[in-house]
Amino acid sequence: MTTLTSPHDLIAAIPFLIGYHPTDSLVLVSLKAGAVSMAMRVDYPETSTSEDFDALVSHLTRNGADSALVVAYVPLGSSNGEEFLLSIGNALTRANIVTSEALLISDGRWRSTLCQDLQCCPPEGRELPEIGASRIAAEQVSSGKVMPFANEEELAGSLASAPLADDEQFINQVLLARIDQESPRLGACQKEGAVAVIDLASRFIAGSMGADIQADQELSARVLGALSDIQVRDFALGSHAQATHEIYWQMWRYLVRIAPVATHEIYWQMWRYLVRIAPVGFVAPVATLFAATSYERGDGALAQRALDRAFSDDAGYSLTALLRRVFSAGWPPESFAQMRKDLHPKVCAGIFETQGEKI
Repeated sequence: MTTLTSPHDLIAAIPFLIGYHPTDSLVLVSLKAGAVSMAMRVDYPETSTSEDFDALVSHLTRNGADSALVVAYVPLGSSNGEEFLLSIGNALTRANIVTSEALLISDGRWRSTLCQDLQCCPPEGRELPEIGASRIAAEQVSSGKVMPFANEEELAGSLASAPLADDEQFINQVLLARIDQESPRLGACQKEGAVAVIDLASRFIAGSMGADIQADQELSARVLGALSDIQVRDFALGSHAQATHEIYWQMWRYLVRIAPVATHEIYWQMWRYLVRIAPVGFVAPVATLFAATSYERGDGALAQRALDRAFSDDAGYSLTALLRRVFSAGWPPESFAQMRKDLHPKVCAGIFETQGEKI
């Protein structure tokens, strides 16, 4: 999503930016040179101070925003929406961020509090537009995004376990694929695990998942088991973009050229699939990978729900806590992606190089 040129665009974009249709919420959209950079949603507060709004706006400052769009989804019976929008606007001004638009949405109607034209924005507001028929929806769906969920509960439910996660035979396959940290073949097992990640991604890119159910399940089990190893997980974390290791360069060059959607999107689909089929005890690694790709594609709410799943599977999993801090601090997705990209060659060297020689 690059530019939003009208209030209708903004209303249609918000559900795509946060993953579901919000209610009782305040949403801030960070803009850089007119392009959407980040969206942030918080529960609609009962009361709030200028310090609270300054803290909210500080996330946009860290994101490097030069302007912002603000939307208040006012709960039924509340009458302080305009007051809150004014307070947020003042906080943005103090942060040297321009308020490009401020929309008040209540009881199925909307109006801009910045617009002084009563014919354009009457006091009673205008009826909310149909999002599914909007330009924004067409662009987002054509780029590979799914239509937003109806609410946050449906969003969380999209990551619920599938029946395969409880299948005894599949669980045994995953257990057998788990990497033993005491094994004398630890290095070789890590290489095999990294190769399995690439193999599974290539099947997703080629669109062949489901063509051979047994082979798909076996490969998926190998990946889930291998991701229990931190080195393999970190390799997978850095593989959302084109793989950097020489062994895979030609393969990725070919696959990316024929892929119908971006490689990053393929990994997002793959991690989402694996989150749903992961047995208990193997959810946290892949849920954190899915959280990372979701955050980078702008699905902050889905990223947080993925971290919830990781935490419920393993409350002590360190990457869950780290990503929670990164996301809550409002790190720009591009900064997170750069950190991941910088780490990947080091992880590849650790897995694919032995005594200075490439394997």
